[in-house]
Amino acid sequence: LRDWAHFRRTKGAVKLHLLLDHDGYLPHFAVITTGKTSDITVARSLDFDPGTILVLDRAYIDYDWFVNLSRKGVYFVTRLKAGAAFEVVEQRQAPERNHVLGDRVIFFYSQAQPSREHFFRLVEVFDPDQKRKLVFLTNDLRLAARTIADIYWDCWQVELFFKALEQSLKIKSFLGTSVNAVKTQIGTVLIAMLLVRHLQLPSFDWSLSNLVTLLRHQLFAYCDLYAWLDVRFHPRPLLGDRQLELGFTR
Repeated sequence: LRDWAHFRRTKGAVKLHLLLDHDGYLPHFAVITTGKTSDITVARSLDFDPGTILVLDRAYIDYDWFVNLSRKGVYFVTRLKAGAAFEVVEQRQAPERNHVLGDRVIFFYSQAQPSREHFFRLVEVFDPDQKRKLVFLTNDLRLAARTIADIYWDCWQVELFFKALEQSLKIKSFLGTSVNAVKTQIGTVLIAMLLVRHLQLPSFDWSLSNLVTLLRHQLFAYCDLYAWLDVRFHPRPLLGDRQLELGFTR
């Protein structure tokens, strides 16, 4: 139905490239492309402030791009690809606790003219929950090895954010088929997420799903939302004389 959303012969797709800010876990920006557009293609076109730490999955691995990030003072943490060929230039002392197995400074054979600014770091950590070793790749040579691992594990918040978009804000299906219709619906959902998260701040004991569910029941009520948040378990909704009514005529 969406012949502009090129992906596969039997299906179309759009891709939402989203940067989730660690401060509040809110979207910093979003780029909507067709499903065939690779993640790294969009990432290369973006600019990040010096000092930023990017947490990436392996779809973003590009050693030349990593070098450019290093030159701009931007850091990253990701997982090492299987079969990556590299040479160790420094073996660091691994702490005897926190499940850290190794800490090495390396460069990749595929790099042209490796120098100090091209060096990367491998941190090996044992995950007791999954019972396996994980290898993290970063260009940050300063932070503790365990901190590098904790930074990567925090990227699970991205999965939770998209889960909330799909389940709580109902973006599993689209109302229109044109480019503008799809982008408008995605943009509307992102705006709604910002507004709901803003309401969630003064009501920190509410879950996002409960807040969205109760808001649906108040769509035709004229009330002060902040006052309503304080009396959410009141037997009757906080309405007043200006309640909107839905009527039917024949």
